[in-house]
Amino acid sequence: MLSKGSKLYAIFNARCPRCQEGSLFKNKNPYGAAGMKMHEECSHCGESFKREPGFYFGAAYVSYGLTVALWVAVFVALTCFDWWGLITFSFFEDSLTFFLSGLITLVLALPVLYRLSRSIWIAMFVKYEGPEAEKKTSLQRPE
Repeated sequence: MLSKGSKLYAIFNARCPRCQEGSLFKNKNPYGAAGMKMHEECSHCGESFKREPGFYFGAAYVSYGLTVALWVAVFVALTCFDWWGLITFSFFEDSLTFFLSGLITLVLALPVLYRLSRSIWIAMFVKYEGPEAEKKTSLQRPE
């Protein structure tokens, strides 16, 4: 499932979707200012990560979907904790608990969601070419 050559490998490891060797981001740690910066192009195959101006605006739609999924996961977790008797939770009576739990989870997960949404967005438009990706690039670019 997460083996090299699959889109999921490139997405969850923040790798170049074309060769899956180079990293999309300058820092592996998503937290901190350096964790948000992307490379201009892949260090291995030369694939441009700056495809066109405004290319990553579409990643906002992906981020929205991930955020909705996160809120649903918080609701399900609170409901399950109530079923197991760990906390007492009723959505209409404890809506503040739901809101604060979701907000704290969202703030902590934002850097990860940012990177994941950009990885998903570029992976939708770039085809995996495997080890021959570097060979094609080296033929196209004179050194």
